[in-house]
Amino acid sequence: MMMFRPISRFAFIGRLSSLLDQTSATGFCAANIYARTMSTTNDLSGLDQTQAALMAEECILIDNNDKRIGSASKKACHAMENINKGMLHRAFSVFLFNSEGKLLLQQRSDAKITFPAHWTNTCCSHPLSTELELDEADAVGVRRAAQRKLNHELGIHASQISIDDFTYLTRIHYQSENVPHDGIWGEHEIDYILFAQKDVEMAANENEVKECRYVSAEELKTFMAEAESTGTLITPWFKLIAETFLFKWWKNLNNLSSQKDIDTIHRMS
Repeated sequence: MMMFRPISRFAFIGRLSSLLDQTSATGFCAANIYARTMSTTNDLSGLDQTQAALMAEECILIDNNDKRIGSASKKACHAMENINKGMLHRAFSVFLFNSEGKLLLQQRSDAKITFPAHWTNTCCSHPLSTELELDEADAVGVRRAAQRKLNHELGIHASQISIDDFTYLTRIHYQSENVPHDGIWGEHEIDYILFAQKDVEMAANENEVKECRYVSAEELKTFMAEAESTGTLITPWFKLIAETFLFKWWKNLNNLSSQKDIDTIHRMS
């Protein structure tokens, strides 16, 4: 048994769908409304400079049905002031297994602005509002983003894992305030679930990842069961996925096509 070192309420806000259908006399749609009302005042001073710079990335704004309606900065998308108004963005979660069927976990670095030092699945991030990552056909834009972030966070070069190595299983919709609770940051995402099985070499980015390790299904179950008593932090999305779908998917690692449910967005709380 591997030893591990040393969440939150979930609610859903459904205003985006109705805003999408509203058009003002000047032709403004939901994306324009958010552009006018989103918070840009959250102070990034005192935070890790590298992580603060990443808050300028442009994420993809979507409605509750994952229809693209515009873009906004990572900072705006993760500001609770905007989340409480219904702002929702597209994201992904990668679950990478080795040839032994063990799952690669990472512990987020202490420098992360949201959920620092939390254990989570292999890689969690968001596609950018760029031509390549906006491509929705067979979720290829999301898969390109996953390939990019595996390299950025874990040093897994694109030569080791292609976009065709990812199996897109389904989507989940969740919301959470940041931990530690600061009243400033949070998550509100529709999260694409991507599975892959490859043996890879890693060179983790210390600004992104504090620790990483492979675990079996039984080791992960023990870890999850003991997390509260050991003070181990787990990201809310990983906790939700592990408590619902993960182990069923894991058992079917050699037959993932049987687990695909790409037409469903699972509303989780």
